[in-house]
Amino acid sequence: MKHIYLNLKRFDVPTELGGVNRLAPMHEWGAFIVSSTQDGLKKYDPAEVEFIQFLPEAHLLGAASARTPDSPIQLGSQGVYRENTAPGGNFGAFTTNRPAAAVKALGCEAALIGHCEERNDKKGILAQAGVENASAVNQLLNQEIKCAVKAGLKAVYCIGETDKEQPEWEKVLDAQLEEGLADIEPEEKKSIVIAYEPVWSIGPGKVPADKDYITKIARFVKEKTDGMDVVYGGGLKTDNAGMLASISEIDGGLIALTRFQGEIGFYPEEYLEIIRLYLENA
Repeated sequence: MKHIYLNLKRFDVPTELGGVNRLAPMHEWGAFIVSSTQDGLKKYDPAEVEFIQFLPEAHLLGAASARTPDSPIQLGSQGVYRENTAPGGNFGAFTTNRPAAAVKALGCEAALIGHCEERNDKKGILAQAGVENASAVNQLLNQEIKCAVKAGLKAVYCIGETDKEQPEWEKVLDAQLEEGLADIEPEEKKSIVIAYEPVWSIGPGKVPADKDYITKIARFVKEKTDGMDVVYGGGLKTDNAGMLASISEIDGGLIALTRFQGEIGFYPEEYLEIIRLYLENA
């Protein structure tokens, strides 16, 4: 099966406040995204491709209410906390955090875990204490994955190396996989997809990872995980949809921005076009 993920980050912030949202008012934004895309996705076979949209938590209720009974869209949270509610245990002391049970109750089917932006946040917190410990970050993410899966959510686990780490990419990715997936049962791994982010190649002025490099990494990940599905997390877009579709080891991609010049932002019609380009060549 192919997996097409949409990470909407904080694209809800209006332009007058420094964001890129030109689509809808904040209180309508999540519903607008779903209602503008679900009909265009119905032509694809749900047995062959799944569509999950990861929204900021504030928009999940609106997005869920906008889904039609036959909507092909699944919703996801942009993370879960490393602890969860439990009968007879902690039932609510999670101020500012997202326990997996709350994510499930909001109508989500999935959680995005370990995105490079989340990794950077955790690294930054450790750095405030004068600590640099990539292993600790992987272990925290492992706890999040376990909470998500136990709650019945699919987990998209992001891995990737920075420019500083690239010379030792194999060691870095191996640790992220070993520690991030530690003590997760084979049956549970069926609910997890690996998203590879070449962090060193993401951003203005950087050279995108090419086909050979992405293929090498995807083969490495599949070998290390006994064939778990791998998607490209460095940005599925118009420019690389055909190339990524030609890599048999890649099982889909993560879409974020759809327009990188002019009125930069996410636009539903461009999202649907990227999907068309990818799936017609896959």
